[in-house]
Amino acid sequence: MKRIGLLTSGGDAPGMNAAIRAVVRSGIYFNMEVFGIERGYAGLIEDVVMPMEMRSVSNIVQFGGTKLRTARCLEMLTKEGQKQAVATLEKYGIEGLVVIGGDGSFRGARALTEEFGVPTIGIPGTIDNDLEYTDYTLGFDTAVNTCLDIINKLRDTMTSHERVCVVEVMGRHCGDIALYSGIASGAEIIVVPEIKFNMDEIVARIDRSRANGKHSNIIVVAEGVMSAEQFSKKLQEVTSYSIRPTCIGHVQRGGSPSMADRMLAAQFGNKAVRLLNEGIGNRVVGIRDNKIIDMDIIEAVSMKKKFNYELYETLQMISM
Repeated sequence: MKRIGLLTSGGDAPGMNAAIRAVVRSGIYFNMEVFGIERGYAGLIEDVVMPMEMRSVSNIVQFGGTKLRTARCLEMLTKEGQKQAVATLEKYGIEGLVVIGGDGSFRGARALTEEFGVPTIGIPGTIDNDLEYTDYTLGFDTAVNTCLDIINKLRDTMTSHERVCVVEVMGRHCGDIALYSGIASGAEIIVVPEIKFNMDEIVARIDRSRANGKHSNIIVVAEGVMSAEQFSKKLQEVTSYSIRPTCIGHVQRGGSPSMADRMLAAQFGNKAVRLLNEGIGNRVVGIRDNKIIDMDIIEAVSMKKKFNYELYETLQMISM
């Protein structure tokens, strides 16, 4: 394989630039020509393609976001859009494609392989950590650390005023950001989509912590449950505590990637190029039990994300 393409698709995630760098430089190592496709599948359909050299990816490893920019592309869900995408690949003689993104991005890659025979490799780039086949997705660690820093600061002011703070974090329908940032920050309560909550039990938990001498409480709520504003209103109806909602928002997507995400980016990007160099496509790369793995993309996207109930029980035991 002599020419490969690279795009970032869907929501951006810290570490995408580091992965771009790894793909480009690994491709050059294997004497490949690497083409960057701007704005994801939209750019592929619209023919926004540029050659990438060694210096094209200099000094980007430390930046969040994506140098290639990204967009959501509904047209890629149609046969017409997929045919146009393939036409662009053929125009530049691109023989294989690396797609950095989440579940929806992988489905586009899967269509290109299944319907048109284009070898594709998926790199899991999403802060949500909502893909079951891999222990961690690119950007998750940085997003959790961003939330952790903000929750730490909120704890300071909530303690000063003896308040309850409801903190809303991202993750769509996956509660991992809430779970990990909640445990790491010492939050008293975590509310996730995977487990039904009872408001009376939450109030009772706050009462117990106050009786034990705590002057503040942090409740981390995943956006897939409801907003911080909505949750705070419901909580205020059944308690007299002073409650303040905070939505961390899109700041979770930005910022310099953590060491863990930079390491994943380097390994994921290199593994993707190695697979294409061997003529292998229709795969995704990931990490499992601290080892870089690859598996069939169809199998990967069909796996249902499992919630870590053991971690959740750990919170229940230690956050008194």
